Amino acid sequence: MTDTRAVAGSGESGADAVGPVPSAVAPASSPSPSLAPDATPIQDHDGSVTDGITIPHGCVVLAATPIGNTGDASLRLIALLQQADIVAAEDTRRLYDLARRLGVHVNGRVVANHDHNERQKADSLLDEVEGGATVLLVSDAGMPTINDPGLAIVRRAIERGLPVTCAPGPSAVLDALALAGLPTDRFCYEGFVPRKTSDREQRLRSLHNEMRTMVFYEAPHRISETMDALLAAFGPDRQMALCRELTKDYEQVRRGSIEQVRQSVVDDPPRGEIVLVIAGASAEEVNETSPVVLTDEQLARLAQERADAEGIRMKDAIAEVIKEHPLPDGSFPNRKKVYQASLTLK
Repeated sequence: MTDTRAVAGSGESGADAVGPVPSAVAPASSPSPSLAPDATPIQDHDGSVTDGITIPHGCVVLAATPIGNTGDASLRLIALLQQADIVAAEDTRRLYDLARRLGVHVNGRVVANHDHNERQKADSLLDEVEGGATVLLVSDAGMPTINDPGLAIVRRAIERGLPVTCAPGPSAVLDALALAGLPTDRFCYEGFVPRKTSDREQRLRSLHNEMRTMVFYEAPHRISETMDALLAAFGPDRQMALCRELTKDYEQVRRGSIEQVRQSVVDDPPRGEIVLVIAGASAEEVNETSPVVLTDEQLARLAQERADAEGIRMKDAIAEVIKEHPLPDGSFPNRKKVYQASLTLK
């Protein structure tokens, strides 16, 4: 769950909201990975042979790695680590450490594949796939492409008509969602909460009327200011869960209202990687708070009325009115345009 927000749209990097795919968007078909008939079965932890685990050749395989508990590694991941021709790892040192803990020898060639080089690496790795190689893509924790490298290779593989498949496994998003006790039938993943105060406030304001359960990542050194921002954006009573150190020895889930969880952060600051799960807005709340988008002229007239009634400068009145009327995306109307409109008022 690496904080890799430098890659836009990448959300465990691809911050894709989870929901039905619009019917107007037809998913592009891609070749199915070919399974070798002579694929070698691997040995289980107790030394017995596990049948039926085959390794696709001429294919990119995205494999989820444990997010904290090594015991969550799948036999399929172990097989891939042993038999892939090339292993592209976010951090090669962590890859070898994982292999050591699993008692696995990585037989293929290991290359570094991270945010800063994956676009340059994509075609050379895919040339190997085109030649029949199995290229295994792993991140430090969780599934590649979910707040981790991998999206560039997947996109390029699709463009070149090369097969891509997944070996699923641990997911901090799904673990937190399952443990939160909030609705799971519809949810959206929002990635890391923005670092900058203005960006964070705008993002959260834009989600005020989101009816799906929302999932965020956050770092422990920013959790206090993020809880303040959640309180300002959603109010004190919205239900939520703060999940930390998932699957590890000190796993903890704090459930309650935003105000209650915020106070727990003040009283006992959480450590470790954090996932926040926020309840969606109710239909009643959406109906009550849906923003009415006013024109620049309407905003200017409101500002003029306030300036006259309170005896304040027009500039200050405009600033107050704009702050009270955010746009649906969480941003504010353009102050200069409202001021220009105010000059035409009679």
